[in-house]
Amino acid sequence: MISLKERLYKMCIDYVQVRIDGARQGIADAQYAAIEETKSSAGDKYETGREMMQQETDRSQLLLNEANKLMVALSRINAHVLHHSAEPGSLIITNNGAFYLAISAGSFQVDGKAYFAVSPASPIGTHLAGRKAGDEFSLNGRSYRVESVH
Repeated sequence: MISLKERLYKMCIDYVQVRIDGARQGIADAQYAAIEETKSSAGDKYETGREMMQQETDRSQLLLNEANKLMVALSRINAHVLHHSAEPGSLIITNNGAFYLAISAGSFQVDGKAYFAVSPASPIGTHLAGRKAGDEFSLNGRSYRVESVH
């Protein structure tokens, strides 16, 4: 049976893959539009359209680069390891929510419960790093008590 951490890890992979696919499609669409613009335009209109397509390609390439960085960060995580203190790949259960320390990917629902995928570099991630069951900290006026680390 697949563990909760493995499910969360897979959800993070899927989240990043959707971003990669979207960025690649954006690049392909912009390149196709630039080719079509070449066929149907002349003069200043051609240059303006071509520049707009280049900007779209550049934006999509930036998104692709960022998504690839997230995938690299995920590739460094072993979802099978049981952690005793919070580090990348840990599932941290607190009195104010459950956090999967991996990448910033928002909230995932697993069996009706919310789990927040957070980056180690995020504000909550930096506060969680190194924490063990029983540790406490405060963030944005809210007190957190670590109940367990997996």
